[in-house]
Amino acid sequence: MLDWTLLRSFLAVIDTGSLSAAADRLGLSQPTVGRHVHELEEALGATLFRRQPRGLDPTPAALDLVEDARRMGEAADALARKASGAADGIAGTVRVTASRMVSTYLLPDIVAAMRIEAPDIDVEIVASDATQNLLRRDADIALRMYEPRQAQLVRRRVGDLPLAVYAAPAYLARRGTPKRLADLVDHDVIGLDRGDDLLQGFARYGLPVPREWFPIRTDDHVVGWQMVIAGAGIGFAQVPIAEAEPRVVRLPVEDVGFALPLWLAYHEDLRHNRRIRFVADRLAGGLGKRIARTTP
Repeated sequence: MLDWTLLRSFLAVIDTGSLSAAADRLGLSQPTVGRHVHELEEALGATLFRRQPRGLDPTPAALDLVEDARRMGEAADALARKASGAADGIAGTVRVTASRMVSTYLLPDIVAAMRIEAPDIDVEIVASDATQNLLRRDADIALRMYEPRQAQLVRRRVGDLPLAVYAAPAYLARRGTPKRLADLVDHDVIGLDRGDDLLQGFARYGLPVPREWFPIRTDDHVVGWQMVIAGAGIGFAQVPIAEAEPRVVRLPVEDVGFALPLWLAYHEDLRHNRRIRFVADRLAGGLGKRIARTTP
C-alpha cells in the first residue's frame, strides 16, 4: 500500500508545478519533497515528472495517478478533521491563516493574550494573501476578506475593516495635503504590482488610471504600508491598523467610503472541537473590539 505522505507531496507538486512551491505549501523542505517524489517513483516503477525550464511537467503515468490520489487525500483529510473535531481537550495546536496585514498588525496582541489565558494551546500562523484550503486542512481557521462560500464551512462575520487614506508628515510637507480623491491624481500613490484592486477602485470612482501611474508598486501589502510610513507616497490602509501607527496621519479624503468585510471560518467537522472554538471565539472577539475602537 502506498504511503499517503508520498502521495501528499506528489499532489502538491502536481498543483504547484515545482518542488519549492510544493514544499512551501506543505511546510516541508524542498529536498524532503524531492525525496518523497523519488520514493513514489521507485515504488511505482515509473517516472512521474520531467524537468522543464518553467518547472516540472507530469508524465502520463503521473496524470493517471492524480484522480485516485486526490480521492485518497480527501478521505485522509476527512478522517483527520473528524478525529480532531472529536477531541475533548483544549491542549494542542491550532493553525490560523490570515492576510499578511492582519497577521502582522492585528493578530499579535490577540494571540499574546490568548497564550496567557490558554498556555496549552500552540498557535501556528500562516501569514499569506493566498487562499488556504480549509477542506484540505491547509489551516484550521481562516480569516478572510470575503465571505467563504463552501457549504462545509462554519462562518462568522467578524466586522468590516474600513479603509482610509494615509501619508507621513514628511511627504505632506513636501507635496501638500490632498482634500479629495480627485486630488490624488497629482500625488504619488503606492500601488499594486500585479493586483487589479486599486485600478478597479479608482475606475469606480471615475478616475481610470494605468498601472504605470503608481510610481511605487508592490503586491506585498506590508511592504506597501512601510513605504507609506517612510514617506515614499500616499497609501490606502485599514483604519484599525493605521490608527495605531503614530508615524502617519489620516488625510481628509472623505469621499473614499469603502470597507473590507472580515470573515472567520473553519470546517464544520471541527465545530465541536473545544480548542478550535476557543481560538475562534478569541480571534473574533479581539478583532471585533479592535475594529469597534477605530470605527466612528
